Amino acid sequence: MTTAAAWAVPAHAPRTLRPHPEDVLIALAGTACGLLLWALDLNSRPLLGGLPGWLTLVPLAVMSLAAALRRTGQPYVLYVALLAQAADMLAGSLLATTVLFTDMLYAAVLYGSARLSKAVLYGSVAVTVVLSAVMAVVLHQREVLLLIAACAGVLLVPTTTGEMIRNHRAQAAAERLRAEQTALLAELDRKQAIDAERARMARELHDVVANHLSAIAIHSTAALSLHEGPHGAEASRDALGVIRENSVQGLAEMRRLIGLLRSAADADEPAATPSLDGLDALLERARTMAGDGRTFVLSDRRPPGHRPAAPVELAAYRIVQEAVTNAVKHAAPGPVTVELRHADGRAAPAGQLRVRVTSPLPRTPPAAEGPRAPGAGAGLVGMRERVELLRGSLSTGPVTAPGGARLWEVDAVLPDPGEEGGQPQDPRQLQQAGTVPDQGRRDV
Repeated sequence: MTTAAAWAVPAHAPRTLRPHPEDVLIALAGTACGLLLWALDLNSRPLLGGLPGWLTLVPLAVMSLAAALRRTGQPYVLYVALLAQAADMLAGSLLATTVLFTDMLYAAVLYGSARLSKAVLYGSVAVTVVLSAVMAVVLHQREVLLLIAACAGVLLVPTTTGEMIRNHRAQAAAERLRAEQTALLAELDRKQAIDAERARMARELHDVVANHLSAIAIHSTAALSLHEGPHGAEASRDALGVIRENSVQGLAEMRRLIGLLRSAADADEPAATPSLDGLDALLERARTMAGDGRTFVLSDRRPPGHRPAAPVELAAYRIVQEAVTNAVKHAAPGPVTVELRHADGRAAPAGQLRVRVTSPLPRTPPAAEGPRAPGAGAGLVGMRERVELLRGSLSTGPVTAPGGARLWEVDAVLPDPGEEGGQPQDPRQLQQAGTVPDQGRRDV
């Protein structure tokens, strides 16, 4: 016995009982055809004798009303249609009433709930099989084949057709949902790629310009603080010369970065990429910017002739650049050491490149003395992002040297397969870490 929940109206069905315009037309057409057949006396003999002929119009009227609500009134209109069809067979069947009943079965399978659809389909199959077996056993005539075909046409044809159309609609809805989900995932990937590209551009812009602007800020402050004296004019000229030099270099770096962001038509033009060969020039500029007793020493312990992979080399250069810039802004007078070597003492190319930068810490806390140039800590964030994109490791913070001196250390370990050893683990991450096309690479 089917419970009431099994016959509940599906969630997608309209809640209103307002008939659909097409259903009203179907009901009116069925009523008109039924009246025409009744007027021409084209109806079957009633199973119950002695009933007036006009009584066949009552099931027709009830079936037509049910047909007007074939979409919005399921499953209740199906019960009414079953009763009307039974009454029509007893009072003298009209073909129009039977056709409307087949349409009610089709609508119940197509517009009803999933459980109602399955129940109607399986019920029609069961009734067809039972009636066919009974007629074959009882009648024993050839005409029984026509009756079986008629029974199948009334019950099986509309229900199976409705089931096929319902399945096609469900499959189309699933494909639309899958397409919407695919479009949503593509949009999320696009936004993620845009965010990653913005972060890479911001990191590259900071690394390119920060050291030059720091030098300009330091020397402009020194120039403003100079007093009149025998050496005041000369010191001012030196400070202004450093400011001009760093301004020109900063503009050149900005032009190079903007050139990388131009349209795809200029993508084939070569672009200069900083390399570890340019560390000497970087430290020389740092010595010029510092000018207060600080020294910058490069200790390159890598195997001779070995070149890191392009993304590793660029990341190492940017880490040294940021660490040296921070040393110029915040370090105390003393040696600033830049050390390059393979981690764990390996001399083989397929190892890990270790970049270590140490600078002396000031005796006076920065909060009391104040920094030499403004900074927001974005450089440390950029260094950490570069290292993480290459799946390396980074540690920053104060350490104690063997002699007891307090140093600030930047220690980065980067995967270094070398140019002939293949790329690091994820090429997409290498692109985000700041790589450029191979044809645009040259040694500085």
